Amino acid sequence: MTSLRMLAALALLASPALAEDLTPPSYQNLLTPLVQDGSDVLGTPLAYPAGTPNVTSAIVTVPVGGETGWHEHEVPLFAYILEGELTVDYGSKGKKVYRAGEAVLEAVGWPHNGVNTGAMPMKLVAVYMGGASAANTIKVDPSARK
Repeated sequence: MTSLRMLAALALLASPALAEDLTPPSYQNLLTPLVQDGSDVLGTPLAYPAGTPNVTSAIVTVPVGGETGWHEHEVPLFAYILEGELTVDYGSKGKKVYRAGEAVLEAVGWPHNGVNTGAMPMKLVAVYMGGASAANTIKVDPSARK
């Protein structure tokens, strides 16, 4: 009889381990980090503009062979490539190729030009973390590149 009681006690203790875990996953387990950094792609520390925050998100589409034109950003910019490929020329800092599924904290205050070097239109999600009077993007003369 003692062995029967022992077996019953073991069965009760083991049953929670056999039950399905119905605990919802924690929020952290739902995340797939894309980028986490305090500086942009060129290593410049990020600084938010003064004034009232103004966050802007947009889909940017560059046709095959098309380009963004030389420009720079006055505010931090997060970009995530949805489709295609974009080669960005940072002048004296070199070129970087970004492909679908990649994320970047784009260069702030540094002239650059993106060219779609892929075989399909390039689409990205851009999130500008702007402020009051700072421009998300300003055109620059190609001769002004650093």
